[in-house]
Amino acid sequence: MLEKSIANDIIFEALSLGADFCDIFVEKTQVESLMMNTSKLKDLKTGVDFGIGIRLIFGHKALYGYTNSNKRDELLKLTKVLAQKYKVETSHIKDVEFKTRYPHLVPFINDQSVELSEKIAKLHEIDKQVRQKNDFISQVNISLLLKKQNIEVFDSEGLHIKDYRPYCRLATSAIAKDAGEQAVGSWAPGVRGGYEFVKGLDVDWLADYTAKQAVNVLKAKHCPAGKMPVVIDNGFGGVIFHEACGHSLETTSVEKKASEFWDKKGEVIANEALSAVDDGTLDHLWGSLSVDDEGMQTQKTQLIKNGVLENFLCDRLGEIKTGHPRTGSARRESYKFAPASRMRNTFIEAGNYKLDELLAAMGDGLYAKSMGGGSVNPGTGEFNFSVQEGYLVKNGKLTDAVKGATLIGKGGDIMKNISMVADNLDYAAGTCGSVSGGVPVTVGQPAVKVDDCLLYTSDAADDSLR
Repeated sequence: MLEKSIANDIIFEALSLGADFCDIFVEKTQVESLMMNTSKLKDLKTGVDFGIGIRLIFGHKALYGYTNSNKRDELLKLTKVLAQKYKVETSHIKDVEFKTRYPHLVPFINDQSVELSEKIAKLHEIDKQVRQKNDFISQVNISLLLKKQNIEVFDSEGLHIKDYRPYCRLATSAIAKDAGEQAVGSWAPGVRGGYEFVKGLDVDWLADYTAKQAVNVLKAKHCPAGKMPVVIDNGFGGVIFHEACGHSLETTSVEKKASEFWDKKGEVIANEALSAVDDGTLDHLWGSLSVDDEGMQTQKTQLIKNGVLENFLCDRLGEIKTGHPRTGSARRESYKFAPASRMRNTFIEAGNYKLDELLAAMGDGLYAKSMGGGSVNPGTGEFNFSVQEGYLVKNGKLTDAVKGATLIGKGGDIMKNISMVADNLDYAAGTCGSVSGGVPVTVGQPAVKVDDCLLYTSDAADDSLR
């Protein structure tokens, strides 16, 4: 997408103006988005975006700018404007020979073209089946996102890498209404892949799941407040670890000491029952990557092992500022953002218990079957998360459905209170917003038992992961 000779000229200019390092991020992304409600296609957007971002690093400082032009003169002008921010007399001119790294990175992805009419027909099929599941269903909202991102990275260490990233996500929500009350059931899976993912979905299961959840919540009683043990089920339950702990393990927070764990590497920060990883290598998961947005090959990073903090998630600038090694975690929404250390597929690893054993060990408490939104302060670890679908537990058995429950606490505390981990690991897709924009991430966990958690009843809070 960018001629090597132009990339070489940009890097030469940056180094001659005193930059210690320069990298170039080139992106061309095609997006198709469909939205349906009231059984009609309400919105259809398609488009292609192209741009180039240039970053110069001077010591611990980074300067970033972008343009939609791939012309040599415009790119050199941008480089000079950035370099003028720092007056450095020493140049670092050197010959850079670009070498393509990491051949055969991208696994086979059946990303065939599909007619728009077929996609619209699929949305109508889903809409119809959800509505047929229960008479209380009054509205169905469906969105389909297809994204094809091509990137190219050059840097002053001679790196040259290309990557192709197809994404597909389908979000379905069912709204149940009765006597002025309403409730929502939802499911929004996503993959690194193409439309073949949607074609392979079990639509009857999808319709049954979303409709049942909406009706169960509609009929539920209000949850009592107070301290009690909680079992949080698998899949999107991992949003709590993502928010309450994961963000605090990114060097974006660690380098500023705006993380409760910034100086805790090698120390116990969780119960010994808990181990957690961030793994960008898992085939087809929504947050997977072949290379990160600095061109580094992705990897599996052990964050916590038996309660001990093992590693942070680190990008190039994070490594410069903290000394922690890079982990292939540099990510950005698009060329309009400089890269930052971000999560990929972040989850608590599977344990040895069954879900029923967690419920039985809890005795009386709350079973959080499905989590909703929330918020966290990475510096203090304080969080609040709504429970979308929950059930009271008496003597280890499920009883009444409840709604309005919100879990509050601190990340460090809840990690130490997870005493049992089940074997039913599952994943869920989300879009995480942070300093480098919104990026596709996967959260996940098996069911976990939290020995003590504070609950109160309130409206659900907004969440950066959606």
